Amino acid sequence: MNSRLGIIDLGTNTFHLLIIEKRGATIDTLFKTSMPARIGMGGINKDLITEEAIDRALKVLKHFRTKLDEFSIALAQTFAFGTSAIRNASNQNEFCTYVKNETGIIITVIDGEREAELIYKGVRAGVSLGMEPSLIMDIGGGSVEFIIGNEKQIFWKKSFEMGGQRLMEKFMRHDPLSEASRRKLYDYFEEQLIPLANAVHQYAPVKIVGSSGSFDTLLDIDFQNRTGEWAPKDITDFQLPLAEFFRSYEIILTSNHGQRMLIPGMIELRADMIVVAVCLIDYILKRYNIRKIQVSSYALKEGVLAELLE
Repeated sequence: MNSRLGIIDLGTNTFHLLIIEKRGATIDTLFKTSMPARIGMGGINKDLITEEAIDRALKVLKHFRTKLDEFSIALAQTFAFGTSAIRNASNQNEFCTYVKNETGIIITVIDGEREAELIYKGVRAGVSLGMEPSLIMDIGGGSVEFIIGNEKQIFWKKSFEMGGQRLMEKFMRHDPLSEASRRKLYDYFEEQLIPLANAVHQYAPVKIVGSSGSFDTLLDIDFQNRTGEWAPKDITDFQLPLAEFFRSYEIILTSNHGQRMLIPGMIELRADMIVVAVCLIDYILKRYNIRKIQVSSYALKEGVLAELLE
């Protein structure tokens, strides 16, 4: 039986589209793309999707719609998921209705727990987690998901509404980030992440497994630095050497926007948000004494796929 599916992840910063074809037991990726929509920009801490953000979202989704049509994906076979920026928006209903009227795409808004579960399923499909507990970490624009689990199961999961866009609008008063703002940011992590501290104490994860977003960019920076190439697209499981992470961290923290854009591997979409993202990764590594970073190029949309195929 041949069936085609379209999966859309409407992130706070980036929208992702994955189109696959299932033929018996084989899955072929027919098309995938990620496009900046930045729907959190300007409104995320006011729980609002601004008019400009709605326009940007629509532009991307109309493009996705033409791709779905091109590959003859039925509406019933299109699965679109809204995360942090949409789930917290006071104008969520208007936004979803508008998108449906303009593109036919029906958005399912998921809560943080569900998001964490789908991320886990995606990461598990992308990397070898092993039997020891790992701390899976997905830094979105609106929320950050932490999942402690191994290849068999989730031990603990929680979503925190403290993604990159939120942190940037709260703490990035200066560029480069000032020492005072950085201290405030780390204090904020300390007070917000108490539930995580308890879970880490209980399950003692041996490594961080980062998925999507800033981790992809850190991987590209590492590959550009060591090999002069981009991270290969046909591999989904990577190690990010600790020394390489700290090298990038130092450069990112001491640079302004223009200087960060010159770092080989950096992309425009990530150039500002990566500042608060590397601070969070640095905090987690040092606070919980974790010495290993693995990166999964699979995340939420692949988790949705894994679940649909179950």
